[in-house]
Amino acid sequence: MANILVVFYSAFGHIRQMAQSVCEGAKAIEKTDVRCVKIPEFTDRLIPAIRENPLMIDKKGISATFQIGKRKENYERESEKQKIFKTAEIEDFHWADGVIWGFPTYFGSMPSQVKYFLETIGDLCVEGALEGKPAGIFTSAGSIHSGHEAAILTSIVPLLHFGMIIIGLPYTQNPEYLTDAPIGGTPYGPTVLAGPDGSRKPSDDELKMAGRLGRNVAYIANALCMQRERNS
Repeated sequence: MANILVVFYSAFGHIRQMAQSVCEGAKAIEKTDVRCVKIPEFTDRLIPAIRENPLMIDKKGISATFQIGKRKENYERESEKQKIFKTAEIEDFHWADGVIWGFPTYFGSMPSQVKYFLETIGDLCVEGALEGKPAGIFTSAGSIHSGHEAAILTSIVPLLHFGMIIIGLPYTQNPEYLTDAPIGGTPYGPTVLAGPDGSRKPSDDELKMAGRLGRNVAYIANALCMQRERNS
């Protein structure tokens, strides 16, 4: 049996929904146990001021385009929904035989919350606790041109420092992203387009590709576990 850890950070719910599909895909592989945990938000003292600034209103300029005020309300609602998820801890990574990471794209890379979290679990890198374990990444972005591919590619680097084996989404498995339609999906991992104002929800195709990543990582993790058992 392989243990798959799905660890996510989601501000507005797109990544949480993708994470749930990733879990379903992983569970489809026989003898797989799945655990879904969240990366913690910064404390109130560290939360970016844009979430607390009453001057950010949705009437003109960039605030109107990105609906900053409405996003703050959506963020607070999403925080309530995520209370059912356990916060990720070091023990979760020792338990896992494979780890799938999910987070939104901020400026073409992972959010600072995720980068900070990786630094807090640096002992796993020193111990080699994640070496040889398969990993996958999924992300969201405001549009096709908002850096979702760059976010996955740059996030592979720290995971290689931890010694993880990167699993992607082959073309042959995912015909959905071979299209000119405005949907997410890359060879590097599944993505979802949230829309500039965050109002677009994950499509069936985007959720389907997320499930395939879960299945791929679980399948490889199980194969590696069986091989280790044979060698022991």
